[in-house]
Amino acid sequence: MAKSTIEDKGKVQALENALSQIDKAFGSGAIMRLNGDGVSAIPRISTGAISLDLALGGRGMPRGRIIEVFGPESSGKTTLALNVVAQAQKGGVAAFIDAEHALDPMWAKKLGVDVDALLVSQPDTGEQALEICEMLVRSNAVDVVVVDSVAALIPRAEIEGEMGDTHVGLQARLMSQAMRKLTGAIAKSDCMVIFINQIREKIGVMFGSPETTPGGRALKFYSSIRVDIRRIGTIKDGDIAIGNRVRTRVVKNKTASPFRTAEFDIMFNEGISITGDLLDLAVEDTIVEKSGSWFSYGEVRLGQGRENSKKHIAENPDMFEEIKQKVLIARGVAEGTALVTDSKQAEDAAPDEVK
Repeated sequence: MAKSTIEDKGKVQALENALSQIDKAFGSGAIMRLNGDGVSAIPRISTGAISLDLALGGRGMPRGRIIEVFGPESSGKTTLALNVVAQAQKGGVAAFIDAEHALDPMWAKKLGVDVDALLVSQPDTGEQALEICEMLVRSNAVDVVVVDSVAALIPRAEIEGEMGDTHVGLQARLMSQAMRKLTGAIAKSDCMVIFINQIREKIGVMFGSPETTPGGRALKFYSSIRVDIRRIGTIKDGDIAIGNRVRTRVVKNKTASPFRTAEFDIMFNEGISITGDLLDLAVEDTIVEKSGSWFSYGEVRLGQGRENSKKHIAENPDMFEEIKQKVLIARGVAEGTALVTDSKQAEDAAPDEVK
C-alpha cells in the first residue's frame, strides 16, 4: 500500500512537471482541466425561431463553432442566417460574405438587420472569400460571419480557365484547406461562422438518398451543427401566398442531441414569424387551448383562426412574454432566462442524414 502511495505521488509530480513545461513552451492556457476556469459553457445566439433554438439545445446556435445550413432553393436558408445576424447585431458585429452576389438589402432590413452596420463582401473567387473570412475571424472583433454560399465559392483556376474545362476536386480541396485553417481561429475568437450550402444529386444511386452537398466532405466533418431546412407548404390569405411553412432538421449536433426537428412560418413581409412559432409550441404544451378554429389563453380568447390569434399575441407584448416563459419552462428551460438574443450573453426518430 505504501509503495502504491509513493508511486501515485510520483505520477502526480510528473504530471505537474509536464503541465508546467507545456505552459512555459506554449503559453498559459495551452492545456487545462475541462472543469477549470479556462473552459466555460458555450455561449449561443438565437436563430429568431424559438422552436429551432430548442431543437438546437435550448439557446440557439453556438459561438466559436462552424455551422452549415443547407437545403433546396427558396427554402429559407439565407433568411435563417440573416435572422441570426440580426440577433448578433444587438450586442456585436456581423459580416456577410455574399459569394452569390444576391443579397437583398431591403429584405435584410425587414428581418431586423442593421444594414448600415452590416459588413458585406462580394468576392470574385473562392480563395478571396475564404481569406476575407479568415481575416475577419482572426480580428477577434466579429461575432458572426455568414458565407453565402459554399456552392458559389469558385476556385480561381476555374474562373481563369475556359468554359467547359474540367477541374476535378478543386472546390473540395479549397474547402478542406480552409476548414483546417479556420477551425482553431474560430474557436479562439468565439466567432460563429455560418456556411450556407445548396443541394445536389448523385447519379446512379439506387438505395438511400441521392442528395449531397457541394464542397466535399470537409465541411460536414468540421461543422458542429448541420441544419437541413425545407419548405413543406405555402401559407395563403385567400388565393394570395403570404408565406411559407418550413421544417428544419438538425442532422448533426455536437453541442446537444441531434436529429430534432422544428417547424415554423417564414412570412414574406416579416421573415420568421416568432408569434406563430410561439403559438404552435403553446398549443403543443396545452398552454394555449385550441377548440375548433378558436384559440384561448386562460380566460382570454385570442381569436378565430391561427392568423388572428398570432396578431392578438403580437399586439400584446406582456402576454407574449408570459406565454414564452411558460413554454420555456415546459420545455425544460429555467424560469427567468430568456433565449439568447444578445451575442455577448452567455428525440425524434433519426432521419437519414444527407451524405
